[in-house]
Formats: sequence, C-alpha cells, structure tokens
Amino acid sequence: MTALDSLRSLSPQQRNTVIAAYLGWTLDAFDFFILVFVLKHIAEEFHTDVPAVAVAIFLTLAMRPLGALIFGFAADKYGRRVTLMADVLLYSVFEFLTGFSTGLTMFLLLRALFGIAMGGEWGVGASLTMETVPEESRGIVSGILQAGYPSGYLLASIVFFLLFPVIGWRGMFMVGALPALLVLYIRRNVEESPAFMERQKTPQRPFFTVLRENIPLFLWAVLLMTAFNFFSHGTQDLYPTFLETQRQYDSHTVGAIAIVYNIGAMIGGLTFGALSQRLGRRRGIVIAALLAIPIAPLWVYAHGPVMLAIGAFLMQFFVQGAWGIVPVHLNELSPDEIRGTFPGFAYQLGNLLASGNASIQAGLAVHWNGDYAFALLIVAVIVAAVVAVLAGFGFEKKDIRFGEAGVEEPQSATQT
Repeated sequence: MTALDSLRSLSPQQRNTVIAAYLGWTLDAFDFFILVFVLKHIAEEFHTDVPAVAVAIFLTLAMRPLGALIFGFAADKYGRRVTLMADVLLYSVFEFLTGFSTGLTMFLLLRALFGIAMGGEWGVGASLTMETVPEESRGIVSGILQAGYPSGYLLASIVFFLLFPVIGWRGMFMVGALPALLVLYIRRNVEESPAFMERQKTPQRPFFTVLRENIPLFLWAVLLMTAFNFFSHGTQDLYPTFLETQRQYDSHTVGAIAIVYNIGAMIGGLTFGALSQRLGRRRGIVIAALLAIPIAPLWVYAHGPVMLAIGAFLMQFFVQGAWGIVPVHLNELSPDEIRGTFPGFAYQLGNLLASGNASIQAGLAVHWNGDYAFALLIVAVIVAAVVAVLAGFGFEKKDIRFGEAGVEEPQSATQT
C-alpha cells in the first residue's frame, strides 16, 4: 500500500483527528516562531541586545518539559481530546498577552508561561493521532504531524513578510491568538482515542512506576531528543537573525527565504515519514541526518539570497525529514499505559537540555566578531552526526499494535 493509499483508507473520523493534531502543532509552532523574526526589534525597543532577548527562547524551551508532564498526566487520566483543547486555548492566551509586554522582565515571564502550554501540545496530539490511525498509515501520518512544525514556521514567515511593517512586533504576537479558534473544531469533529477508551476498562499504574521499568529506553529517548532539538533549533532559531545581521537583508528578503526553506521542511517531513514505513524508523532518520552534513556549507556560505534559499531549502528538507519520523517512532516505543506522557516528556526534556542553543550560538557569533554563519555551521554538522549515531544504534518497534505490547522490551539495533 502506498502512502497515498493509506491516507485514502482513513475514515472521516480518523482524518479529522489528523487534521486537528496537525493544526494544533502548526499553530503552536507559529506562535513560537513569531519570536525568532522579531528578536532584533524587541531588543531595540527594550534597549538591550539580541542575546538578552534570546533568553526568551531558552525559557520557552526550558519550560516545555513541565508542560509535557502536566498535560501528559491529564491526557493519560482524563483523555487526549479534552486535554488538547485546554492546551491550545492556554498557549493562545499567553501568546496574545505577550504583545502587551511593558518591559523585558514581563516579556520573559510570559514566554516562560507560553513554554509550559507549548510543551503539552505535541505529546497529546501525537498520542491521540497515533492511537487513532491504522498501523499501515502511521509513517505518512507521522510526516504530516511533524510537517506542522515547519508549517507554523512558514505561517510566521508569511505574516512577518506581509504584516510586520504594518503591525510591528506587538501586533505579530496578537495575531498569534487566532489558534484558540481550533478548540471549536476539535470539540465538534474529534473523538477520543479508541486505545485510551479501551485502557480505561482496566486499572492503570502510576506513570513513574511504568517509567522505572523502562529506564534504558527513556534515557536513550531523552538523549536522542536532545540531539534532535539541537538539530532543529540550531538550524532555525537564529537563521533569520543571521540573514538580517550578518547578510544585512531586509525583512522582505528574510521572510521570502524563510518561506522557501519551510516549504522544503514540510516536503522533507512528508517524504521521510512515508519512507520510514518501508525503510524502518531508524534507517530513515540516519539517512536524513547524514545527508544534511554536506548541505551545511551551502546553507550559510552561499553567495546571494537565491543560493542561500536553495541551501536553506535542502537543509530543512533533511532536518525535518529526520523529524518527520519522530512522532511515530516515539509513540511506537512508548509503553501503552503512559503514551499520553512518555513521548512528549522525553521530547521536551530533550528540549530542556538543548534550550541553551540560541544563547550559545548568539554568544559564539559575538565571540567570532558577529560570524553567525560559522556558529550555525558548527552546531549543524556536529548534531547531525550525533542524531545519526543515536538513532542508528537505538531502539525500534515499527508497526507494533498498541495495547498488545505489554512490557516487552523494544527491539534494539543489535537485535535481529
């Protein structure tokens, strides 16, 4: 069965769930990436420098594990659907309030609160979807879900390109309140996960009890997600700042380049998500990560905006290609009893460990006399190699049936 055939085979209810989870992650990422386009402008208004404002990125990423834990517990106890609605509403409110910040301290506090809400969306949405769609559709659906991240970045790019000169950075954050409308769609069109409903018929063990039985898997997942988050944030967060500050491009040029590379990211996630259904999850990640390495010099050292856009398109094709496999991979590896919490918590702990990326890269650029290109290049090449190694020698449970795995150990790369 081809990827398109597997999508056509989805029932209307399954399609609604995929759409809702995709939009939830798209709009969550949109709200996050608004910040990366306006770092310089916020610094100017608050009379500080870019590294000081970039602390907001650190705080957002650092608070996401707390959100994954809070909303994950709620999803495993009360259900994925109602938890997802509450989460989307909260991150929309905090995004809107950010536009009213009166100083750097208030701004940083609101971004920390936004990080808590943002941390809950991915794990809850992914578990709801993966427990709803059939096994043969998981690969392409995983690519669709993760394509929501660059879709959000693309949406932020378009808003920055079209509206920033008119509404300014505060207006950008106020536009970020629109995702609250998604709650109405979820309430009307999405049903609870069948796997969650089935598990409610039997007593459930506490999260940390199940976690202790899966410590090797959990530690590996956190390390893998740390490398993955350095991979994505290291190639995305300061790239607009690099284009504005080092290359001296105006907001329209930066926005246009961002649109191009986010299209590449979306196509990459869909492509490798679908390929992982045939190649396997580990192999798909390894191939995508390794192919990003030879692209890195073109991505930061190309001459002119057109060649930079081509390099950025290819870089994000492979970065988000690897990421397109993550939702299905972590959900298949997760113990059944804690699937609402485990994938998101591992993912967001990885975010916490990688949360200093923007500050590190900004600091390195300042140390190297404003050379953002070299700071971006070093991080991208190193973490691409680390992602490939961790994934290649890790675990895999491709196409496992949810609810039937028990406490069986996940298959490692050394097993046949």
